[in-house]
Amino acid sequence: MIEENGFEILPISTEHAVIVSTLEFIHRDPFDRLLVAQRMNNSLTIITRDDNIIKYNVPTIW
Repeated sequence: MIEENGFEILPISTEHAVIVSTLEFIHRDPFDRLLVAQRMNNSLTIITRDDNIIKYNVPTIW
C-alpha cells in the first residue's frame, strides 16, 4: 500500500539520532523530534498542524 501510493519508508539512521540530540527541546514527543531531524537531514516537508513542530522552522504543509 505504501509503495502503491508513491511513498517510501525512510529508515532511522545514526545521523537522524545525532540531529535529534542537537535540537532545541521545543517538542516533548521523541517521535516528532525524530521527524524534524529526518526532515533536516533529507530536505523533506512535514505534513502537520502541530504547532510545536512548526516552531522548529522547518517546511510544513497543512
